Amino acid sequence: QVQLVESGGGLVQPGGSLRLSCVASGSIFSINVMGWYRQTPGNQRELVARISSVGTTSYGDSVKGRFTISRDNAKNTVYLQMNSLRPEDTAVYYCNMGIKTDWRIREADYWGQGTQVTVSS
Repeated sequence: QVQLVESGGGLVQPGGSLRLSCVASGSIFSINVMGWYRQTPGNQRELVARISSVGTTSYGDSVKGRFTISRDNAKNTVYLQMNSLRPEDTAVYYCNMGIKTDWRIREADYWGQGTQVTVSS
């Protein structure tokens, strides 16, 4: 079994910063892409940022220049540094990883349970 556990969410004032972390544990052979998504009530989950196994990154248009994704492969961990936060960044943030649990098994998508980020004065 594989588990993804997020941390670092909370309440922050506009203009402030937060750092999210997501650790994968369990039977892991390899991890491909790691990413962060977010969702607000009544809306679809949207991509925030993704990072490949070799460090190539991509970002949603609304967070470019403000958020930075990084990963620590030795720790099976992905981070999201969020700066200059805005009220419209308020959402539940989910981490996502493409994980192989065995070299013979196809990669599967795994999701964390979500962490709430609220940007408000």
